[in-house]
Amino acid sequence: MRVIPAIDIIDGQCVRLSQGDYNEKTVYEKDPLAVAKRFEASGIKRLHLVDLDGAKAGSIVNHQVLESIASNTNLSIDFGGGVKSDDDIKMAFDYGAKQVTCGSIAVKNRDLVLNWVATYGPDKLILGADVKNKMVAIHGWTKTSDLYLDELLKDYLAAGLKYVICTDIATDGMLTGPNFNLYKELLINFPMMKLIASGGVSSNDDLLRLKSDGLHGAIVGKALYENRISLDELEQYA
Repeated sequence: MRVIPAIDIIDGQCVRLSQGDYNEKTVYEKDPLAVAKRFEASGIKRLHLVDLDGAKAGSIVNHQVLESIASNTNLSIDFGGGVKSDDDIKMAFDYGAKQVTCGSIAVKNRDLVLNWVATYGPDKLILGADVKNKMVAIHGWTKTSDLYLDELLKDYLAAGLKYVICTDIATDGMLTGPNFNLYKELLINFPMMKLIASGGVSSNDDLLRLKSDGLHGAIVGKALYENRISLDELEQYA
């Protein structure tokens, strides 16, 4: 199982939100590159980088952070937040992203995302499925759509996408543990999906359980910044 540290960006700084609430923001580091370098020095190979400003604005905002990390580390970056147009996705790849996560745009403009799949290949894109009570959330989690999670997954997996980051917003940033039951159910319903858990990871025990349950990957954020999980503990997943 891949364990992927997360860096979420607001105003160029490394932050974490609680349950996706922009009013519940904690700034952990003013220099995201310094955080990324610490991850890399500990043997980490991948990074989940989210432009929260971009997610809210509807276009990429913190491209300079992406460029800085990509230019000064060897981390394989998956980037999300504000990728809404052909220009946005080209910018993300041009500035160093290895994969791009498609969240709100996958709900609002299916044809555009499927065109990206055809243009860049299914391995370059990740479906970002953020959910509240199994309903897909959009616009940086500020709105809930009328689309059920299973409907979204069925559509895009049939179209060739393989990688899915699923975030249960109720658990994100709360350090109460992931929604294990949700992920188990999804893997039963979609066994070929490369499912990456996001939200709620609070300890190495949570990671071991996700690995045992067959997850392809897990994203870790607040637990790292709050020292609930050490970088040394992540070496076993490197």
